[in-house]
This record gives sequence, structure tokens and C-alpha cells, in this order.
Amino acid sequence: MNKRKSIALVAHDNRKKDLAEWVRYNHGTLRGHDLVCTGTTGRLIEQTLADKLAEEGNGGPVPRVTRLRSGPMGGDQQLGAMIAEGRVDVLIFFWDPMEPQPHDVDVKALLRISVVCNVPVACNRSTADFLISSPLLGRPYLPIAKDYSGYLDRDLE
Repeated sequence: MNKRKSIALVAHDNRKKDLAEWVRYNHGTLRGHDLVCTGTTGRLIEQTLADKLAEEGNGGPVPRVTRLRSGPMGGDQQLGAMIAEGRVDVLIFFWDPMEPQPHDVDVKALLRISVVCNVPVACNRSTADFLISSPLLGRPYLPIAKDYSGYLDRDLE
């Protein structure tokens, strides 16, 4: 991982406001990184950052926000592919534990590939706060990858 990280931001509908508040609070740190968001979350994050920068009245660096499709329309799978390709360093995913999602299988796959690829994941604000305040976020980091060759090489007969 480079010093400048690629941070994925995802939130279910009932958690989008929480994620936007978190981004607003942490905009200074997020300025030094690239953001990847699914669908409407991306639009909300772009607006949150623009509003915060306008409020401050300064022209500091703005994080690049890459917007993918909406989660249920393939955005979770796009993001999972980016993680598998090593193009995402951190996942902040405010998911709603109280509301069943029509794309729960995609959500589970996204969390699974994050674990397989050893990508740090935060699913709530407290964990996201710990992650973003880590000194490792602002410097190069080489994660230790798990060797899954035993799974891939096993005899399936």
C-alpha cells in the first residue's frame, strides 16, 4: 500500500447519513486519499465534501471520488473486483444490521473478499474512527497476505 490510500466508502440507505457525518468530521484526513463509493453513497459523499470545502472557504486538496454503480445494481460486485485486484486499501462499510437487504449475498461476498485479501474493514463508526486515526493510514504499508494455495490445490475427488 502506498502512502495515499484508496478508501472505499459504502453505506446502506439507513446508514448513509451516518457515513456522511463521519466523512464531514474526517474530511481533513480523507483529503490525502482517493475515495471509491457505490452509487448514491458516492453522490452524497461528493456533496458532503463540496459543502465542507465551501464552508471552510479554502482550496485545499479534494479527494478524488470514483463512483461505481448502486450496490444492488452491481456496485458491490464492482467494488469486490477492485478489492480482488488490489485496487482498494481500506473498506468503510456502514451496513444496516436491522434491515434485510435484497442483495445480502453481494454484501456477504464483498465482506468475504475483503477478508481474503486482508483489507482492513470498518462496519461501524467506532471502528472507522480507529482505522482512520491509525498512523499506518498515512504511510506506506505492506500487509501480510494469507497463502490460500492449499485451498486452490486441494483434490476435490
